[in-house]
Amino acid sequence: MKKNIVVLVSGGGTNFQALIDYEKETADCPYHISAVISDHKDAYALERAANAGIKSYITSPYAVMGKEAAQAASRDEKRTAVSDKVLEICKAEGAFAIIQAGWLTVLAGNIVKEYEGKILNLHPALLPKFGGVGMWGHHVHEAVLAAGEKESGCTIHLVDSGCDSGKILIQKKVPVMPGDTPDTLYARIAPEEHKAIVEGTCMLVRGKE
Repeated sequence: MKKNIVVLVSGGGTNFQALIDYEKETADCPYHISAVISDHKDAYALERAANAGIKSYITSPYAVMGKEAAQAASRDEKRTAVSDKVLEICKAEGAFAIIQAGWLTVLAGNIVKEYEGKILNLHPALLPKFGGVGMWGHHVHEAVLAAGEKESGCTIHLVDSGCDSGKILIQKKVPVMPGDTPDTLYARIAPEEHKAIVEGTCMLVRGKE
């Protein structure tokens, strides 16, 4: 029996697409993508979901709290409101696990406790280096290059109450080349992300993490 997962996205959804393709193409895939949740209403990942016939939800602070309340809320209040809505959806979808595939809202509150050990995140660097608040997307690659690192890559880890601080499950490494830009470094890391997100999700769902 496949286990339901819910995928959390914020942008283009290339790693989400890797999960879609693996489920579609692999007979013994252990997971079924029950739904996708985006914290941005314009995320291209929502189009990928529609193309694949996957149910989608939007949980931006505006969508969850209403415009006026969201504008008046603190960052922590918005995080909690979004996190509580995500928890509500995941329960309704019967989600065994939650996969953060390019998700930018730091989850907080009850969801972290109720899904302890069942929330996976992909980070575009080799944690514990270059993690934490503000370290996402090209910000990470810029920091790696500025630090003169010789290698980078991606990390699959469990989510805890911190930011990029949970147990590391998988890391895939690539060299940093002379003359690299954030774009060229990302282009080298992206294929490894696609492999890692699928590998990590299968590990988690099969209970082998």
